[in-house]
Amino acid sequence: MTTTAELSRDAVEQSQHDLAQRNRRLAWSTLVVAIAFGIAKIISLGQTVIIAGAFGVGREWDAFVSANRMPELLVTLIAGGALGHAFLPVFSGYLAQGDQKTAWRLASHVLNTVFVVALLTAGLAFVAAPWLMQNLIAPGFEPATAARAAELMRILLLTTVIFAVSGLIQSILQSHQHFFLPALAPILYDVGILFGVLVLLPRLGIHGVALGALIGAGLHFLVQLPGLVYFKARWYPEPGWRDPQLWRVIRLMIPGIIGLGVFQFNMLLLNNLGSRLGEGAVSALDWGWRLMQIPQTLIGTAMGIVIFPTLAALSATGNLDGKRNAMSGALRFILVASIPAAVGLWSIGQALISLLERGAFDASASALVYATLRAFTLGLIVHSLLEVVARSFYADKDTLTPLWASLLGAVINVGLALALSNVGAQERYALLNLATVGLPLVLPVNPAQVGGLALANSLGTTAEVLLLLWLLQRRWQGIHRPALVRATVKALVASVLMGLAVAVIGSAWAALGLAQRGLVWTVAQLVLQVVGGGLVFVAAAVVLKMEEVQELLQIVLRRTGRAAGAAL
Repeated sequence: MTTTAELSRDAVEQSQHDLAQRNRRLAWSTLVVAIAFGIAKIISLGQTVIIAGAFGVGREWDAFVSANRMPELLVTLIAGGALGHAFLPVFSGYLAQGDQKTAWRLASHVLNTVFVVALLTAGLAFVAAPWLMQNLIAPGFEPATAARAAELMRILLLTTVIFAVSGLIQSILQSHQHFFLPALAPILYDVGILFGVLVLLPRLGIHGVALGALIGAGLHFLVQLPGLVYFKARWYPEPGWRDPQLWRVIRLMIPGIIGLGVFQFNMLLLNNLGSRLGEGAVSALDWGWRLMQIPQTLIGTAMGIVIFPTLAALSATGNLDGKRNAMSGALRFILVASIPAAVGLWSIGQALISLLERGAFDASASALVYATLRAFTLGLIVHSLLEVVARSFYADKDTLTPLWASLLGAVINVGLALALSNVGAQERYALLNLATVGLPLVLPVNPAQVGGLALANSLGTTAEVLLLLWLLQRRWQGIHRPALVRATVKALVASVLMGLAVAVIGSAWAALGLAQRGLVWTVAQLVLQVVGGGLVFVAAAVVLKMEEVQELLQIVLRRTGRAAGAAL
């Protein structure tokens, strides 16, 4: 006869088995999404190499970067994270209850509303593009550069309407635990931009890149349509503005929109202050941000996308232990991946920049980009953690708390950006030029000033993440802090050893006279440093018994073994 103790033991073992199964599934799904994002980033790097050769760090690329700020802002606010964070928990709740009709009716009402809002706001921005560029986005630009940026903005604004629909489709598919097509969409978006860079750029100049982005947005939308067919989506051609669930989603969206607006404000601040520091400052900030975003997207964004539907489902069922376990596991995976990524990017940043620009930058331009890259790299870990920490609140249908945290981060960012960039000194020098003969027209752009803007962003985000973690610790009665601390310490030790290995390889390479001998030698150096440093990190992780790395290796080996067995 089965005793109560045996039943209790069986229940505990089953719970542990379920937890292990869920962690393996989440880790594998994250790996799949990260691989897809990695392909997109490789394509993006190909674009970057060509663009760097065509424009370098100068006015044309300054204009494109500035032109993309407002479309990025609108996409983020209307169809980006705010919509997904508000819509996905509500939509997933109806799916969990088996109420398909209400779920698809809600999706239709949200889709129709978002489309109308995107169309109207993009139209207003289209009309006001010259004013926005000259007064808000890049007031430091010369009139010709500002006019070029306004032209490009009008092309890029068309992508806003497409992404309004495509972004919601991503949330719908992710609610069904389907991540492949949403992960494939960014790849095709980058393919469209690559087409613009390879085919249209030689004929149309910088306008060709903008048209390529428009083509990529169309592909981003089209590739996800088969997913809607597979899940038997239904579309109701009605506004649905009397639907109480639509207004529930909108109420949840409002704090998220403001929060994302704060993030975009931070980016606009970088652009605004950078435009006052001299030609090339805006481009350098964009280069540093794009390079930091490579590992941040592969690690933080991938994990955040995969974990969010699980957190929302656990929150809907009131499973607090499950939420803690899932969130803590996600953060530990991010820590053991982002810490070595940050150390590695700092170590090989200069060689990576030289590989991508391939002689398009002079020494001063390379110094500008490297200064911003190092400063943004300091924020790589916290930017990655934020993807999961903020979603933990969104899963509880709390969009206000992340907003207050982002406002704190913005205040710190603004204060530090003004202090570290010292824009006032640059402007005082410009005023002095009006009354002084013989001085150069502008000061050379100072890498420390531009890097200060990037550092302010990293420190502001750090404050935001620390506040959210403290609040989450109180709300969820713990976040498995000892496990997080152990993972951090072990990752730091292994990363330091990895960084030393990378530095030794770089020094030996230079001592042999192989440095700066051309593209092939630069690629060989980077490959050797990445592979060598990676092996040292994995070896250190095994010695330190880092469970996260060992579990990931087991998942990959298990999947590889199954694939090999199936092939036989």
